[in-house]
Amino acid sequence: MAADAEKVRKLQDLGANILTFGDEAGQSEAWAREAAPSRNAMYVSPYNDWDIVAGQATIGLELLEQVPLDRPLNIFVATGGGGLIAGIAAVLKANVPEVNIWMVSAANSCAMHKSLIAKRIVDVEHLDTFAEGISGGIDSDTITFELCQALVDGLVLCTEDEILAAYRDLACSDGLLVEGAAALAYAGFLKKKSALSTESTSIVVLCGGNIDHSAIFQVVQSQCGAR
Repeated sequence: MAADAEKVRKLQDLGANILTFGDEAGQSEAWAREAAPSRNAMYVSPYNDWDIVAGQATIGLELLEQVPLDRPLNIFVATGGGGLIAGIAAVLKANVPEVNIWMVSAANSCAMHKSLIAKRIVDVEHLDTFAEGISGGIDSDTITFELCQALVDGLVLCTEDEILAAYRDLACSDGLLVEGAAALAYAGFLKKKSALSTESTSIVVLCGGNIDHSAIFQVVQSQCGAR
């Protein structure tokens, strides 16, 4: 799957030199890790790095400050490599042990989902997904695997139709223009909504807003027009 054109453009506008490699993010990451020393560069994993996980954990701190804790909590997080969900879950579980952490994955690219089921890191086939920000394989030694094993309470797998329907609701009903990975998290909530206690509070982490403008028009036109 090619990198999102809007994300590439924004990075270039900031002066970044963009190099592309591989068919999916896992291949790109492996190449970057190997190529970094010869280019006098530092490789930073988007998830397999304690500092990255700690940075993403600040979202958990914000939730503790903003969300009433007098009701059961359900947190839905779109997941690729697991850094975001691991960071958020670590903070919340340390302060509210009974919180329910839901990992939401795209059926077309669900390496962490299938690895948790297999109880070991596995390779999976990666197909195109609207939630491209979470697509791709994961490192065989990623720190997030054991963190997710310990902290995640439930797994939700969503199809492309479910992700697009969730995007439609966010864009057409709520006026929120998010990226596909954020719509994936909401799709997971919608899939589990009927089974959740009416006495609980559910939080969906809308993890990004970088999306190609042409993709917005295509999805909104097809999805909103189909209502």
